Amino acid sequence: MGILINIFVFIFGAVIGSFLNVCIYRLPKEEVDEETEVAVAQLPSIFLKQLRSITTPPSNCPQCKHPIRFYDNIPIVSYILLGGKCRDCGAKISRRYPFVELLTAVVCLVLFRQFGLTFEFLVSLFFAALLIVISFIDLDHQIIPDILSIGGLAAGLFFAIFRPAFKALYPKFNILDSLFGVLLGGGVLFLIAIGYKFIAKREGMGGGDIKLLAMIGSFAGIKGVIFSLMAGSIFGTIVGIPVMLAQGSDTKYAIPFGPFLSLGALLYVFKGDMLIQLFLNMLRT
Repeated sequence: MGILINIFVFIFGAVIGSFLNVCIYRLPKEEVDEETEVAVAQLPSIFLKQLRSITTPPSNCPQCKHPIRFYDNIPIVSYILLGGKCRDCGAKISRRYPFVELLTAVVCLVLFRQFGLTFEFLVSLFFAALLIVISFIDLDHQIIPDILSIGGLAAGLFFAIFRPAFKALYPKFNILDSLFGVLLGGGVLFLIAIGYKFIAKREGMGGGDIKLLAMIGSFAGIKGVIFSLMAGSIFGTIVGIPVMLAQGSDTKYAIPFGPFLSLGALLYVFKGDMLIQLFLNMLRT
């Protein structure tokens, strides 16, 4: 019975991953340029336009625009059966699609095994889905749509109201933890960005990263912000130095920081408390 439940959870995660692929592909097309002045009152209409873009039009081949048949839209399986090509025009389907579906399925299963079928599982899965979409959009376009960062921040605050009523976390995560996480997450990167601009005389960190860390704070609190920033910096350094060397040691080469922050946040959700305690124990010895 346990194996069947795990298989069902895996399939459920793959289906969510299929939806995330749609978000990754369509949301950047409706994103407003960061340099464009947008009134706060305009944000709801912009967000609604972005939400409509996810559902309309139905899924179709980017090359021939032919609607994708339902039996060709089965996560992971359809890609394998079609040989990675469109049934109608033969255009290659990006390996990104089955990868995102597989990644989301694995994350969903790991979270389920960690939290069980609880409210915390649903919150963590929602958070992880946001991080996955943000990471791939940032990799492709070097932007983080506000509907994901600001909308996710609002969702994190909303969920924090109800999380104390459930016993999956101890100590219980509440609205104050979420608010302090938002303030620290947004504030620390804002100060870093100002300091970098003052020293280097150029922009070094986009507003999207600042809003992303604030969003992480709304779900993970102060500890999650600190852990995500430290882990993201380590991952970014490990990946960034070889990339800059490959680009001729050009330190101005743009490496999006969002995916590294997101990876740090995911790691915190999975094993953050254990890793923090391990680090503290190492300091004491």
